[in-house]
Amino acid sequence: MIKGIVFDLDNTLVDFMAMKRLAIDAAISAMIDAGLNLSREELQTRIDAIYQERGMEFQSVFDQLLYGEFQKVDYKILSAGVLAYRRAREAALVPYPHVYSTLIEIVKMGMKIGVVSDAPAREAWLRLTYLNLHHMFDHVVTFEDTGIRKPEPAPFKKILELLRIEPQEALMIGDWAERDVVGAAKVGMKTVFARYGDTFGTVESNADYEVDDISELIEIIRNENKIRI
Repeated sequence: MIKGIVFDLDNTLVDFMAMKRLAIDAAISAMIDAGLNLSREELQTRIDAIYQERGMEFQSVFDQLLYGEFQKVDYKILSAGVLAYRRAREAALVPYPHVYSTLIEIVKMGMKIGVVSDAPAREAWLRLTYLNLHHMFDHVVTFEDTGIRKPEPAPFKKILELLRIEPQEALMIGDWAERDVVGAAKVGMKTVFARYGDTFGTVESNADYEVDDISELIEIIRNENKIRI
């Protein structure tokens, strides 16, 4: 009997990579307009290298970029980039289709719902709150809550403890098979691969279920719980 649904955040509830691309592109344009004498291609390459080294959640990417170029931070260029990035991020930060309606239906079904994310707590909560999703989840577990990233068991065990459900009573849905699916399966949760958010070209997810739209979760829950309409 499924009693709770656990969601990954980025590329499961929100198209994080699309948002990131648009925000970075806007920042590059703004920094060039502010006087940064580098080509778009060179800037993109350097930014990609910083994210590769420091992670996609690194918050000082433009500072590091400018310091690498000038051995100091040019605040005229930095402020232009940061402001453009924030404006574009807010415009591009939207949930996947049917996220709101699916979450509302899951709540109506009496399910407990939570989030497990490797994102920093501040960034995860900012995204959830901006999307007006923060009030819909019973609990949210971020990297700061355990200090351990998926697919290690700790984040999954933490959300199950907070939701007060057993592993076999939970469905975990995420876009990253090697983290979301593997990690949840390790602790005994049933798994759903969010193929609509896959950015790795995953062929075999090894999940119990795969979905091309988040709304397909409803039918999975009904089948698991043998609910007839």
